[in-house]
Amino acid sequence: MLARVLLCARPVSTNLPVLTRRLAQFTPHMDPGPGGRPVETAIRTKLTDALEPEHLEVHNESHMHAVPPGSESHFRVLVVSPRFDGHSLIQRHRLVNEALREELSSCVHALAIQAKTPTQWGSNPSVAKSPPCMGGSKGDRTVEEKLAAGRE
Repeated sequence: MLARVLLCARPVSTNLPVLTRRLAQFTPHMDPGPGGRPVETAIRTKLTDALEPEHLEVHNESHMHAVPPGSESHFRVLVVSPRFDGHSLIQRHRLVNEALREELSSCVHALAIQAKTPTQWGSNPSVAKSPPCMGGSKGDRTVEEKLAAGRE
């Protein structure tokens, strides 16, 4: 499991050992660089193996959040699979979560799921847009007060 955690770990300091690259040397989000996108690839592979989808989209939305460039922590997936026939939406989500159990327990912080049957996809092939990141507690003006109260 430690190896999986290290796949998506990104240094936050420039004073780290020689084994890691400095943050300034990371490539922009859209350029996977020589290491590729191991988490995105794992998600795609596991969903394909587990659900045999007719249509699959995996979107790395980490760049929309307060994480270092090149991160693989926030994803949105669209899975259209005949395996979903007869299953409720929550059951479909559980199937996706089960397929990605290892990633969700290590380096994937957020996963937005659209799970459709082929019939649903045929009648409505739309893809939901992710809402903008609110920056976690950035929108909460009482954070300073809460932190101060916690120190008392």
